[in-house]
Amino acid sequence: MLGALLVLALAAVPVRTASAAPPASHGPGTRVSAWAPSMTAGGPSFADRTIRMVVHSSVAGSDIRITLSNRYSPEPLDVATVHVALQASGGEAKPGTARTVTFGESGDVTIPAGDEAVSDTVPIAVEAEQNLLVSLYLPGVTGMSTWHSDAFDTTYTAPGDHTGDDSAAGFATTTTSWYYLAGLDVLSPKAKGTVVAFGDSITDGYHSSTGTYTRWPDFLGRRLAAEPHPRRLGVVNAGIGGNRVLTDVPHLWQGVSALKRFRHDALGRPGVTNVILFEGINDIGNNAGPDGASLTAQDLIDGYRALIAQAHAAGVRVIGATLMPDKGNGYYTPAAEAIRQRVNDWIRTNGAYDGVIDFDRAMSDPADPSALNPAYDSGDHIHPNDAGMKAMSEAVDLRLLRH
Repeated sequence: MLGALLVLALAAVPVRTASAAPPASHGPGTRVSAWAPSMTAGGPSFADRTIRMVVHSSVAGSDIRITLSNRYSPEPLDVATVHVALQASGGEAKPGTARTVTFGESGDVTIPAGDEAVSDTVPIAVEAEQNLLVSLYLPGVTGMSTWHSDAFDTTYTAPGDHTGDDSAAGFATTTTSWYYLAGLDVLSPKAKGTVVAFGDSITDGYHSSTGTYTRWPDFLGRRLAAEPHPRRLGVVNAGIGGNRVLTDVPHLWQGVSALKRFRHDALGRPGVTNVILFEGINDIGNNAGPDGASLTAQDLIDGYRALIAQAHAAGVRVIGATLMPDKGNGYYTPAAEAIRQRVNDWIRTNGAYDGVIDFDRAMSDPADPSALNPAYDSGDHIHPNDAGMKAMSEAVDLRLLRH
């Protein structure tokens, strides 16, 4: 069954290639991406269900749009009603802020398998660090959903159509995943572009505290929001736990390879100007080379070069980040460490990137550079705790990020 689902999911990927990010808007602001998780296959099926999800905006703006994704599902998706509102607390909406979301001026939308739908603009404003609630009513049986498994936030579900409810009383069930909701973009009066943090579970936020927005891209968004007007940028998180650069992961919810998803998940975001590329430890830890072969450092370097070429062809800057130490984790072996060191040397010195962030040096144990600094270790010796996530964001030289 898993193999059959994987064939379906991967078959959906090349059906439609994401179009290039829309050009900057002319007028009172710039159209930028404010929130946009990467989606995968393998989510649960729904029927006659309202799903209410929290969206944490990285940047202030108005005239919002949302993106619904059916990219990794084998069947068309019928969405009967969509509402967006400002969050009061939890699953409760701030009274009087709810707005109906339309698609081509229609309140309902059917999204073909492998496709996405971008809404009409919605007359609602959001501040940086403010939360929205997006509620979808799915009237029929959906089949396998397109989702983001590890949201590190709370999603609320209810039987029937509760999209217009301000109250959360009808939402008796919660999860920690996002379903079908793949983006929020805004017309920003101050932000001039979008930074995409592209990576695996460390970027996705594994072991960060749920609902506190303490992933390293969240901290980076706060730093940029405090910058003077010309240097403000939206930040979106394109991390997927378990994801690899070169090969698809057997577990559907960990996504297709970076080589397959980069053009869509990174370069397809509205207003994208910079990508921070921080991925590869899962390739090394699983010894996952191309075509089932053992991994070499050159394999990973070749993968990075391919992604850099894609970004530069799209006119997007790409910043390389060194891979952090993992001694004490099951991924660590002397052979794997040798590959990590060679790859990091290349990242620091190759000149192919538009800049480098040295997460390795910022996060390593001064007494043992092959291990994570104990002050930043969540306990598994590979994923940072909240303090470590903050330290990662502070290791980013903001001068590298330009619009």
